[in-house]
Amino acid sequence: MPQLNSVYRHREFQDLLTLGGYERAGGWNGLKATLAMSPDDALYAFHRSGLRGRGGAGFPMGRKASFLPKDSGRPTYVVCNADESEPGTFKDREILDKNPFQLIEGVAIASYGVSCERAYIYVRGEYGHQAEVLSRAIAECRGAGRLGPDAFGPGAPFDITLYRGAGAYICGEETALLESLEGKRGQPRLKPPFPAVAGLYGCPTLINNVETLAALPPIMHRGADWYAAIGPEKSPGTKIFSVSGHVLKPGNYEIVMGETTLRELIFDLAGGLRDGREFKACWPGGSSVPVLTAEHLDTPLDYESLAGAGTFLGSGGCIVMDDSGCIVRASWRLAHFYRHESCGKCTPCREGTGWLEKILGRIVHGDGRLEDLAMLESLFGRISGRTLCALADGAVAPVQSALELFRDDFVRVIEQGGSPVPEPMGVINA
Repeated sequence: MPQLNSVYRHREFQDLLTLGGYERAGGWNGLKATLAMSPDDALYAFHRSGLRGRGGAGFPMGRKASFLPKDSGRPTYVVCNADESEPGTFKDREILDKNPFQLIEGVAIASYGVSCERAYIYVRGEYGHQAEVLSRAIAECRGAGRLGPDAFGPGAPFDITLYRGAGAYICGEETALLESLEGKRGQPRLKPPFPAVAGLYGCPTLINNVETLAALPPIMHRGADWYAAIGPEKSPGTKIFSVSGHVLKPGNYEIVMGETTLRELIFDLAGGLRDGREFKACWPGGSSVPVLTAEHLDTPLDYESLAGAGTFLGSGGCIVMDDSGCIVRASWRLAHFYRHESCGKCTPCREGTGWLEKILGRIVHGDGRLEDLAMLESLFGRISGRTLCALADGAVAPVQSALELFRDDFVRVIEQGGSPVPEPMGVINA
């Protein structure tokens, strides 16, 4: 179970909430190494490291940055997506809480690589404390000249603007985030054009999430080849998993990709289950990915291995359920969430998520019929893949996989007249 605190530097060093403390821990060396390169060389280092976006899609960060046109005659922007609203995911919150300067340095490194003079950090509306911590860190950087008119050298300006969201899940989708950042209603845009070509204010824009950008300082300080050699060739580096649910030690764990299995994450790092309980199900990448069963516990945690198991690494929000839980009730709760968070722009999502919630709700509350299962199956293909963004796909995936893998549970709940509310897990003294 190799663990490597690369992004979570604060777990090995103290006083990272001040600029001086961060620099004493080796902070800002990554940016110094980057500024010694040309922007093109920095961009190539991003690509050579193999770093993939840690927000969910897993697209190579360097390749994404290379899509931005050069000499377009328009400003170039970098936007940090800190709208961490995927259920079961809380890894970025710890970075904002404990190590804000590493994120600021990462944003600066990415910005230098794409010749950006103004970056934005879009923080989830519910993260009030984290926004205050980050705001103080940005102000301290400005006061020390790390941000401002000479941040990248004499006459080479760079600065960061902090923007607070208003608590909408849909704004985690990059084009909806851009709409919100421009002061509009947070709804996805039609693509193409993609943000790399026409993003914020119609200008070339690089968008990455907190974990991705916070990974850049150690990469640039220790070298792209160092990072590329960690873990599997196609999924290099470390990944933070937020483990929650029916485990004794919920929390964030930064592991080496591909060298830790789902079983080791849950039972060794996260403390395992309560005495007398057995593993039932797990959503390994946040609530919007297909569920896994006990048969998948020995799956290595990397993009390719989880895809081979029929799910996605996603955001790394690992939600664990033991045999005291009800997969049907959990599916209904997820359907309720996605129906509530649908922006309503696309009819299949607006109407389809409502139907998913309604059908699952009546099954859970004792009014279900066996024909409802066939109706659910007919809905999946009418919703998934038919919308501007992936919210509808995320609403369908956990329900569809639960019905495929736990069909007997759905039949039993229908036949027994509903699903009683499970007992709370209670206080764990571990």
